[in-house]
Amino acid sequence: MGNIPAKFLEKMQKLLESEFDNFMSSYDAPRVYGLRINPLKLDREQWRRISPLGGESVRPVPWAKEGYYYKEGDRPGKHPHYHAGLYYIQEPSAMLPVELLDVRPGHRVLDLCAAPGGKSTQIAGKLMGEGVLISNDNSAERTKALAKNIALAGVRNAAVFNEEPAALVPAFREWFDRILVDAPCSGEGMFRKDEGMAASWDSYSVERCMEMQHDILEHVAAMLAPGGLLVYSTCTFSPEENESQIAKFLLRHPEFAVEKVHPAGGISQGRPEWIDAAAAGKLGEERAHSLLGTVRLWPHLLEGEGHYAAVLRKSEEREAAGGILDIREKAPEDVSAGPVKRKKDKKRAEDTRPVRGDKTPAIEVVPADAWRKFAAEELGLIHTLETMNVVHYGSLVYLASAQLPSLDRLRVVRPGWYLGDSKKGRFVPSQALAMGLTRAEAKRSISWRAESDEIQRYLRGETLFVDKGELDIADGALAKGYVLVCADGYPIGWGKYVDGMLKNELPAGWRQQ
Repeated sequence: MGNIPAKFLEKMQKLLESEFDNFMSSYDAPRVYGLRINPLKLDREQWRRISPLGGESVRPVPWAKEGYYYKEGDRPGKHPHYHAGLYYIQEPSAMLPVELLDVRPGHRVLDLCAAPGGKSTQIAGKLMGEGVLISNDNSAERTKALAKNIALAGVRNAAVFNEEPAALVPAFREWFDRILVDAPCSGEGMFRKDEGMAASWDSYSVERCMEMQHDILEHVAAMLAPGGLLVYSTCTFSPEENESQIAKFLLRHPEFAVEKVHPAGGISQGRPEWIDAAAAGKLGEERAHSLLGTVRLWPHLLEGEGHYAAVLRKSEEREAAGGILDIREKAPEDVSAGPVKRKKDKKRAEDTRPVRGDKTPAIEVVPADAWRKFAAEELGLIHTLETMNVVHYGSLVYLASAQLPSLDRLRVVRPGWYLGDSKKGRFVPSQALAMGLTRAEAKRSISWRAESDEIQRYLRGETLFVDKGELDIADGALAKGYVLVCADGYPIGWGKYVDGMLKNELPAGWRQQ
């Protein structure tokens, strides 16, 4: 690589000393590629049995239970299993922060800087449909990919927001059991993967990133419940954005402490000797030394790009009266009083275009009859209505967690699982609904082999001619109606069956090019 900034090289040579030559050799080594199996759909053994990639062509990622390395020529993004959400393509080092977050089913989790959604879908796989995931990004444009990837993974218990961290604090003080901050950074660890990051390094300064990271950490500290875990991660080598950033945070927040990570699989310890001298002096020897318990991923020591991660535990003691409110002792508010009313849209929104809530206190309760009728006639999902609230923006219908507090004045992209569009008593199911179902939950389905011509044609958006006998129809159901189309038994979208013809309902933005 010839475009690495000279100032960066000088800095790294000073930091790494005798390791510098080995570090530089990593830029001549080929990139590694990774994918992560989606446990909401299947487990690793099931995937290895059905996937053409499941044999010797893949190797486990040491620090990620569902992670595998694959070869560049395998092109898993082109396979129908990708369109079924069976895996997510993700750089191997980027899989570590969520593994460190220790997410358990039932937790309330915030992924603050979530787009494009890799870490959110990984968190959702840890929750296994229980608890709540809030996926937020402050870029409205980037929330489109975020919402789509969450839908593709079949996540039912996630809400997507488009907010600045400060705006989330009033609604979510001490609300989350786990918070992930994959912070905006100077991106030094991604130079090999993305040469554009190296080209923009001088303009996207370390100092600017430090200011953003400081602001983010201040706000997430207020949203983490006592005893909860915060994982802070970056894809940069810069000590100013890593160990020094955490040292200064610990100075401001004595209620937090580093939770030691035991390195394995080529992962290295943090470098407390690189802490800003002034911060180190104020922090004290013991707390400064605790930064050994943070971790660095170096591309010359393992198969992955550059990364840093720190796990921080908040003390169990709550703030005194007048400080942070103990909202966990309150009954959760009804989410139907939360999502804000969206201005009426004359044009039907596609699944690929999330709906962005207006910052207004106007609230509507959903007329859910059309959805309930569809669920009763077409699906086996009525039981889910007992633990989820049906809400809507205009005619768009969602299932949202009953645990959510009021979402007044927040920019909500999706308050929950996007079910479909309800207009004039007629319900049109969404692609997100299809992806979140299992084949057994649809009263009408059809499955072809992933490599079949039928699946290829369906993914291109073509109408198919199908014999009624090919459909799997539940007892008492008619052949005519919505059909859940599956590849190897895993949903990839809807079709509408009428007299031997399966009309393709796959949205344009989901079709294979």
